[in-house]
Amino acid sequence: MELKAVLSAIDGYRDEMVQTLVEFCRIPALDPGSGGEGELKKTEWLQRKLLLYGFGVERCDAKDERVPSGIRPNLIVRRGEGKQRLWILSHVDVVPPGNLKEWPHDPFDPVVKDGKIYGRGVEDNGQACVASLFALKALKDCMIEPPRPVAVAWVADEETGSYYGAQHIIREGMVKKGDWLVCPDWGTAKGAEIEVAEKNILWLKFTIHGKQEHGSRPDKGINAHRAGADLIGRLDKALHRRFGGKDPIFVPPFSTFEPTKKESNVPNVNTIPSEDVFFFDCRILPRYRNNDVLATVRQQINAIKKAHKVKVDLGIVQNESSPPTSVKSPLVAALGKALRTVRKVEPKVVGIGGGTVAAYFRRAGADSVVWATGDETAHSTKEHVKIDNLVADAKVFAAMMLAD
Repeated sequence: MELKAVLSAIDGYRDEMVQTLVEFCRIPALDPGSGGEGELKKTEWLQRKLLLYGFGVERCDAKDERVPSGIRPNLIVRRGEGKQRLWILSHVDVVPPGNLKEWPHDPFDPVVKDGKIYGRGVEDNGQACVASLFALKALKDCMIEPPRPVAVAWVADEETGSYYGAQHIIREGMVKKGDWLVCPDWGTAKGAEIEVAEKNILWLKFTIHGKQEHGSRPDKGINAHRAGADLIGRLDKALHRRFGGKDPIFVPPFSTFEPTKKESNVPNVNTIPSEDVFFFDCRILPRYRNNDVLATVRQQINAIKKAHKVKVDLGIVQNESSPPTSVKSPLVAALGKALRTVRKVEPKVVGIGGGTVAAYFRRAGADSVVWATGDETAHSTKEHVKIDNLVADAKVFAAMMLAD
C-alpha cells in the first residue's frame, strides 16, 4: 500500500517534474577547464528547491581556486539512521554544448516537444537529478519513512574526473563500507540493464627514440617509426594472447587493446624520424590485474629495444580498476525487483567498458550499480529525455528507497 501511494504521488508530480528539469537545465554548470564557473549557481538553485520542499540539506564542498566562488558544491539529503545506507547519486555538471550551429535551439533553454525535453544536460544528468528529488518528495508527502537509511546526493565534477565530487565525499568519510549505491548515469531505452562491473582502464603512452637521417640512408639512422610499428604489432599479439579470456556480461565480452592517438613525427616524406609517439587504450576484464598487463607490455618493450637499438619511454596516462559488484548482491536483487514491479521489465545484469563514479564507490567497499532509462543522447546536439522515463525513473528510485 505504501508503494502504491508513493507511485500515485509521483504521477501527480508529472508537470512539476518537467518544469523543474527545464528550469534546472537553464543554468550552465561547466568545469573551469571548459571555460565555466563550476556548479555553484545550479546547485544553489537546487538547494533552494530542496529547502522549499522541507528537506534538511548538507553541503560537502570541495575547494577549487579555479572557479570564482572557490568551491565545487556537493549536496546531500539523508533520511533515516543506521547501517548499509542506500545512496542515489547524480551529478550537476554538464559538458559544453559544442557547435551551437548544430543545435536547433539554445542548448541552455530546454524545449518541451512531443513528449520529450531537449537541451544540454537534460539526460546527462538532469533526469536523474530531478527524478531522485521527486522520489524523495513522494515519500515525504506520503509521510512514509524508508525502512533503511537513504542518502540522495547531487555532486560536482563528474564530467572531468569526479575529484571535487564523488571522490571528495568518499574522502570526507560520507560513504561507509557496506553501503549501497545506485548511480543513474548510464542506461538503455527499456531500462532493463543493470551495470555491475566495469572493465579496468589502462591508457598508455609510448615514446620511441631512434636516430634521424635522410630517407635515402636508413643504414645511417634508426627509424623510430618502424620500431613503433613493430611494437604495436607485438603488443597486439601478446596482449590478446595473454589476456584473452571472455566474460559474457560485457560487450564486447573480451579485453580490448587498441592503438589510438598518434602524434606527428617529421613534416616531410624524405626524413627518417628519430621519434615516434603513440597511445594505447586498454579496457581489461576485471579478472585480470593491470600490473600484469604492464609486465607484458614491458616485456615487449625490451624485445623492441633489443631488435631495433632504440630507447623506449612508457608513460601511464590513466590506470583505473575496481572490483565488480556481485550479481548475487542484495542491491542487485532489490533493483531487479523494483524494475519488475514498476517498469514491468526483466532485468539484465551487464558490464561496460567505460568508466563511471560507481568504480570509486566499489573501491570504497560499497556495492554499486549503474542504472537509468534513456536514449543514450548524452553529449550530442540532440540530447533529450522522454518525459515518461523521467517519471518512471522517479518511481524506481522510490521503490528502491522502500526496499527492506
